[in-house]
Amino acid sequence: MLLLIAAITVTTSFEAGSLGRVEYVSPLHLRCAVKGQADQDGRNRQANWYYFRLDNLPKQDVRIELTDLAGEYNYRPGSYSVTRNTRPVYSYDDRTWKHFTDENVEWDEKQGRLTVRFTPERPRVWIAHVPPYTTAHLAKLLGDIGRHPQVRQESAGRTVQGRELPLVTITDPAAPDSDKRVVWLMARQHAWETGTSWVIDGAVRYLVSDAPEAAKLRRAVVWKIFPMADPDGVVNGQVRFNAHGYDVNRNWDTADARVVPEIAAMKKAMFAWLDSGRRIDLFLALHNQEAGDYIEGPAGAVAQRLFDALGKTASFQAAGGPRVSFGKGAVDKGRMTVNQALFHERKIQAFLMELGVERNAKLARPRTTDDNLQFGPDLLNALAAAAP
Repeated sequence: MLLLIAAITVTTSFEAGSLGRVEYVSPLHLRCAVKGQADQDGRNRQANWYYFRLDNLPKQDVRIELTDLAGEYNYRPGSYSVTRNTRPVYSYDDRTWKHFTDENVEWDEKQGRLTVRFTPERPRVWIAHVPPYTTAHLAKLLGDIGRHPQVRQESAGRTVQGRELPLVTITDPAAPDSDKRVVWLMARQHAWETGTSWVIDGAVRYLVSDAPEAAKLRRAVVWKIFPMADPDGVVNGQVRFNAHGYDVNRNWDTADARVVPEIAAMKKAMFAWLDSGRRIDLFLALHNQEAGDYIEGPAGAVAQRLFDALGKTASFQAAGGPRVSFGKGAVDKGRMTVNQALFHERKIQAFLMELGVERNAKLARPRTTDDNLQFGPDLLNALAAAAP
């Protein structure tokens, strides 16, 4: 998309770019609708993702209004993924991202709009909901670790649009697998949740490093990682549904390969592992939400150990203990999350973790890319401490 009115141009013609209709209120005042995405039934629209570039910016005060933010979550209307506490990010090189400050941002409660005001330092700037992590970032990560002797890469299957679903195994082949625990990780079931990819990136790079603690983790654990569960959504700048409109973190009890091949492929890989006589000691799916952190899964000692270990990290800010996945009534058919389905069908200690993208209480600011990268190694150590 390329619009040219007056001096400023707006474009999303790059991977993961997304924006709806742009209205020029004045040469320095743009009203930008967030495109959003609805599911296969035209319901549950979410407006969590925008990522666009502004060119030909003058060194004058620029005003960007983000509109069309109202959505629906779990069939409950009135949901807002962009809120008064949202602080978008900006970059002058599409690599280093900073959050707009409180002074830059204004929330209109009546209109449900977020306005960003700033004076550009350069004539080109990228703006996004959270720092992007694309398939190009993932390709670089996989390329960087590709020749490591303790890494094995394979494809679990393909997406609706034919993209590979990478599965990365990291462990020390010199140590017998029979003596190790087995931990599976999954990230990016929802395309907008880029923080999960930065966490996985930091975890993987640490795990293949020369750090003595990383070597211990490789000797003690077989790490099985799905780094990007919806690459179609990532490439196309979508929010939380695959190319057929299905949520890759629902439908795990049905796993219909015709409409959600991503779920079918990943579930098949995990169950094939189990059916070969091997075990899964712990599973974790990483997610982002607006505010606050939590973990959710089967009640018990593993959940408490994981919660306690995460609480010792620099940025995990949950309070009150782990949440229980079951016990609040039956889950509608086709609505089971991955952790619910794995526990229900195979009694796996399977958890879901949410990390907030708004202000973090421990950090007294939103998480940055560096915070997420550092959380990767912290997460590995927490999982190793919690695994039975």
